[in-house]
Amino acid sequence: GKTITGKAHVEICVDEPVKSRAFFWSPWGTSAAYPAASLDNCHATLVMRPNRDEPAIEIARDRWAFGRWEDNRFIPDPTHLYIKDGFRPGWIYDLIYTARDPRVSGLGLAAMRDCVSFFRGGHESRATPTNPLGNSIRHAYVFGISQSGRLINYFIHAGFNSDESRAAVFDGALVHVGGAGKGLFNHRFGMATVYGTQHQNNLGGSDMFPFAPTPQTDPLTGRHGDTLARAKAAGHLPKIIYTQSSTEYWSRGASLLHTDVEGKEDLELPPNVRLYLIAGSQHLGGGPPTTGICQQPRNTLNDRPPILRAMLVALDRWVQGVKQPPPSRYPRIANGTLVDLETFSKQFPKIPGVRLPSRYYRPRRLDFGPRFESQGIADIMPPKVGPAYNTLVPAVDADGNEIAGIRLSDIEVPLATHAGWNLRAAAHGAEDALAGLHGMQLPFALTDAGRDKSGDPRPSVHHRYPTADVYLARVAESVLKLQSQGFLLSEDAISILKAASLRRQLWKQ
Repeated sequence: GKTITGKAHVEICVDEPVKSRAFFWSPWGTSAAYPAASLDNCHATLVMRPNRDEPAIEIARDRWAFGRWEDNRFIPDPTHLYIKDGFRPGWIYDLIYTARDPRVSGLGLAAMRDCVSFFRGGHESRATPTNPLGNSIRHAYVFGISQSGRLINYFIHAGFNSDESRAAVFDGALVHVGGAGKGLFNHRFGMATVYGTQHQNNLGGSDMFPFAPTPQTDPLTGRHGDTLARAKAAGHLPKIIYTQSSTEYWSRGASLLHTDVEGKEDLELPPNVRLYLIAGSQHLGGGPPTTGICQQPRNTLNDRPPILRAMLVALDRWVQGVKQPPPSRYPRIANGTLVDLETFSKQFPKIPGVRLPSRYYRPRRLDFGPRFESQGIADIMPPKVGPAYNTLVPAVDADGNEIAGIRLSDIEVPLATHAGWNLRAAAHGAEDALAGLHGMQLPFALTDAGRDKSGDPRPSVHHRYPTADVYLARVAESVLKLQSQGFLLSEDAISILKAASLRRQLWKQ
């Protein structure tokens, strides 16, 4: 009967100079934040630092307030942070405040479970509206990209794949670019949109042990876990296809999905799991080759439509018992295709003007207090920070393109280096940090003369493919091979070949 309050944490990092920012602001839609219990900031603290490893600098309370800056005036607002001197681009701001009115966010998981269960006919005997689908549903699949992919990971891990009548909810799951993360989907004052990257939200808690869909141990804490343990115990283990972009290895800790937490050994994935890296792709899918907040042009590799369509068909056939999906394709420690940063830096070509990353995302062991795991309530805010889990990244060839994974024709028959990482540009701050979820594309020189002039160590386009016909023949060979292996549907194979044919102009220049 009383308002619930508690300590909450908001991290803010901006790319442009601004005076105010909404809590948990996102370019893809800002979630409703938990408002401050009071506009008086006397019991709140605000600190800033250039990166998470630097000491915090406290901002005096008379220099900031709960509010927003609009039309050159300050407006009090319990869900916004205003700083008189403005935010510095690239810097990390940590606000610890007393929040109020937490949502019972776990109801979303229950609603998702119960809705699917109802339409599958599991509640026909109850005094509920008649199921309009009758008992016509044979199988149910769940699909998610990024945040919704992490939601699937948490849904299965938390035991929601069994309904109240002890029947299975989903028979199959397709999880795209979810990394090894889960998320704050059932935590008091947790925000579903929060996810950790190398530079931001390292204290958010979105990536928590266990990470892998198979039994594993954390030797530092002695904890044991398996993300599928509850589903296995209930006998409701779905068939799962994980697809990852290269960015997940750099910015979302994807290697923890299939290695031990020290990054020393590969783990054996269970029979109900397939895992695929789409080599050279970026988290956001293919986009224009503009720089945005990055130092280099972003990645145009169009991986999502063709791969996800093929994977949905593969999942459907797998669940129905018609055909097994292709064997997993992902980088491994054992064969040298999953490496540490030092090894990667030696492999990547020395391309003039291109800086290499000095670090990548390694989730930290966080202690939010004794009730966080069992009840989803954080008693320690901000959390105590322990050693990071060790992650690894995909090895690359002499062109800088990744060796392991599903190699689409843009990687198998390349005209550029495609990467899942990019660095922030100096104008946007933190120029030594990875640019969140962005990848990069570095075109080859067209001719040997152009290559020699720039000092690029990578062979030119015309050197690799003397004529357009040579190039198109190799693309066709690559596409047909992927189609025969089950990674492309026929209509997407045709689309890729048509797109490649438009590149004939490169041999007319």
